[in-house]
Amino acid sequence: PPTPPPPSNPQLGYCYLARRPHHACAKMKKVQVKNRAPAPIQITAEQILREARDRQLETQAPAPKRTITDPEELKEVRIRKRKEFEDAIRRQRHVVGTWLKYATWEGENGEFERARSIFERAIDVDYRNTSLWLRYATMEMENEFVNHARNVWDRAVSLLPRVDQLWYKYAYMEEMLGNVAGARQVFSRWMEWEPDDNGWLSYIKFEERQGELQKARDIFERYIDAASSLRAFLKFAKWEEGQAQLVYARRIYERAMEELNEEEKGQKFYISFAEFEERCREHERARAIYKWALEKQGRDEIPEIYNAYLSFEKKYGSREILEDAIYERRQHHYDSKIEENSHDYDAWLDLIRLKEQKGNVKEVRDTYERALENVPPVAEKRFWRRYVYLWINYALFEELDVEDVGRAREVYTTALRLIPHGKFTFAKLWMLAAKFEVRQRDLTAARKILGQGLGLCKGKEKLYKGYIELELLLGEVDRCRTLYNKYLEALPHACNAWIKFAEFERSLEELERTRAIYEL
Repeated sequence: PPTPPPPSNPQLGYCYLARRPHHACAKMKKVQVKNRAPAPIQITAEQILREARDRQLETQAPAPKRTITDPEELKEVRIRKRKEFEDAIRRQRHVVGTWLKYATWEGENGEFERARSIFERAIDVDYRNTSLWLRYATMEMENEFVNHARNVWDRAVSLLPRVDQLWYKYAYMEEMLGNVAGARQVFSRWMEWEPDDNGWLSYIKFEERQGELQKARDIFERYIDAASSLRAFLKFAKWEEGQAQLVYARRIYERAMEELNEEEKGQKFYISFAEFEERCREHERARAIYKWALEKQGRDEIPEIYNAYLSFEKKYGSREILEDAIYERRQHHYDSKIEENSHDYDAWLDLIRLKEQKGNVKEVRDTYERALENVPPVAEKRFWRRYVYLWINYALFEELDVEDVGRAREVYTTALRLIPHGKFTFAKLWMLAAKFEVRQRDLTAARKILGQGLGLCKGKEKLYKGYIELELLLGEVDRCRTLYNKYLEALPHACNAWIKFAEFERSLEELERTRAIYEL
């Protein structure tokens, strides 16, 4: 049999089977895409470029190390490096970082004249850049060119007098060189521009390091005249206290009291002044400062002073003074809550309880009257519950504490008249009014009050129970039976009423009556 032809080989460019070129076979077979759905992970062109860039950086070989052994080669390298820096400056003239790198490189190579020339050229471009002056002066100081550094600092503070860092560095250099007079002259020039608080304080600390306390005190005086702020006065007073000059410190506080207005002083000044007197063991002076501040301003505006005053009284005040302070603080707290919501009856009750502890009857009555004026605006029982307790406490206060029976009776009468019994009532109030009359040995008035309550509120089960209990304690059996009959007439479906009535008859050994009640 004939041998089969070899398989097709794409590399040969033609097909053995068909005896024709391979690209012709490819045209005959059309490739069909089976899955046209998008890939689960989408890759953007940006991600592909970033990944290629990262791989390129990772595979980039480091520059080889070069060892220079010939002066001519070193000169050639420096010339090439300078050309690179000059080209970079020519392209980006206002980039200060390039100037700084160039000048630093020249300084490291010992070419100080070239470095100075580069710094001067950079200053011509942007003299307001603080970093240029700092690096320029630092280079001169590191290489011990003191006069050059002094010249740089002097030019810098003349052109940029509002940059405090330049003054700090200039004065610090003079002090480190031991040139005290020069450093003092630098500070004096700086103070003419009236810097912020830190500038004045650095000048004062400099004089302290030199042991010139009187000059430091004179600088503080200039500082107060220039700034005239609370911080300046407090710093001066604290400094004098640190020097054990308590009289001078007190004068500074008194001077601040006169020269500063109330807005500038604030709470911090009074607290600092009082704490200073406390440290001096002048407790009466401190107490007078606290009281004067509290009287001049409202407590809502100065809560920090009030808290500091309470802490002071806890440490040094007598028991009476401390109790008065605590009483005033609690009273202020309750008054503020009442101002926010006049129908906050819990706050009224707390305030009345506080007034009762004080023992002033007139104030307690006035507080009760103010509280009772705030009648609940809605005729719903849940809004009246706390309000009724105001009447109850008022009546008990008049009866037990003041022992004014007539006024207590008037309170009960007014309260019962005020409550809208057609919508709801309070059996507790009826019972308390009746028991009050019993304590006054007026049973007729007590029965009248309870009868009136039953007439107005026939469905009030607690009122029947209380009335029956009262008559049972008095031994009025017939009245109890009458009340039970009215109770069952008003509430015939109350099972407890039938059971209580039957138990009542059984306790009297009236078995026939008990049996009849159960039958009913």
